[in-house]
Amino acid sequence: MSHSFELPGSYKKWTMGLIGVGVIALLYGFIMYHPLENGGHGAATTSTRFWAVLLQNSVFWLLVVNASMFFIGVTTLAMGGWQVALRRVPEAISSVVPVLGGIALLILMAIVWGGRDDVYPWVNKELVDHDKILLGKKGFLNPVFYSIFSVITIFLWWILGKKLRSLSLESDNAGHMDYETGDRWIKKNILYASLFIVVFGLSVGSTAPWLWIMSIDAHWYSTMFSWYTFASSFVSGMSLIALYIVFLKNRGQLEFVTEEHIHDIGKFMFAFSVFWTYLWFSQYMLIWYANLPEETGYYKIRVFGPYRGIFFLNLILNFVCPLLILMKKSVKRNYTMLTFMAVLIIFGHWIDFWQMVMPGTMKDKAHLMPFEFGIAALFIGIIMWRVGDYLSKHPLTAKNHPFLKESMIHHV
Repeated sequence: MSHSFELPGSYKKWTMGLIGVGVIALLYGFIMYHPLENGGHGAATTSTRFWAVLLQNSVFWLLVVNASMFFIGVTTLAMGGWQVALRRVPEAISSVVPVLGGIALLILMAIVWGGRDDVYPWVNKELVDHDKILLGKKGFLNPVFYSIFSVITIFLWWILGKKLRSLSLESDNAGHMDYETGDRWIKKNILYASLFIVVFGLSVGSTAPWLWIMSIDAHWYSTMFSWYTFASSFVSGMSLIALYIVFLKNRGQLEFVTEEHIHDIGKFMFAFSVFWTYLWFSQYMLIWYANLPEETGYYKIRVFGPYRGIFFLNLILNFVCPLLILMKKSVKRNYTMLTFMAVLIIFGHWIDFWQMVMPGTMKDKAHLMPFEFGIAALFIGIIMWRVGDYLSKHPLTAKNHPFLKESMIHHV
């Protein structure tokens, strides 16, 4: 059986094409939106759009690719064997974390240390000193804490993810494992997966979305926000995994991956679309019911302002469509429909992150433009380049994994 992969020419052309479009969009944005211009607090200037779009895309795509390592981590801790046949796909996607992490870190540091108070109002010291709410959050909403947290978090995602990938690749050269060797290797995987899940929980599951996104609307807060962004990024991450599995299966690869495995990936997409909706409704309902001015302001511009259409389109794309389409068993086993739904879900949650960022930065002056889609194309191209490079350099099957046989005979 063929466990090696050679990138097809069409894949390379799409990768270079998307990166080319993205670079052109970035240059266009730099020329037209004057990113070095001071936006000023609350000013819907062209420079604000440039940094807001970069912030939205860098954080969204970083969280999406990092979701693959979370998937590996939780299935490792659960002693799950079903996913071993497709494990190299999330490994390849997670290898993009150091690349997008470095890009995101550069963008975040440029915003914070560039004094972009039109994005993060709390970077303006004078404003903070005269704002009781911002003054109360000064202990963690400040450039130094923000920077240290961001650097440590992205570094830990990278180093722990790299260790788990290297352990997996080591098994390719280790030969067949006897019971004792396999037991020691599994326990080592569990150790590093545990460390990653702890870091993931303390960052993606709590603090990272607060600092990187929620602090744009620094007066507003929600205890459910981190879970909300986690659900959004995780279901997008599972959709990205599904796209690559279908792509490889259509090329005759991943021989041990069956309809049963693809069905399970589809169930993740369905389940976490419903979970995201539960959080969407719960966060909105609690704020609507309490009707507190410091909370309702966040939703006022989204529900009654210029973002009303995007706000409800978000619900249709990310809940109504997955619920009605992915509910059937046959759809989760159909390559065409699963691909369509994966693309729709990723786009829907990209829109979700867009409406998290834009109202707090651009106020009522934002609208979707080709520039936004061009920057998204750049990040997609980078993901395709790195994932393709990883898949072409390593075996597509973890052939000596102790649970491979369990995965081969997996049945739902």
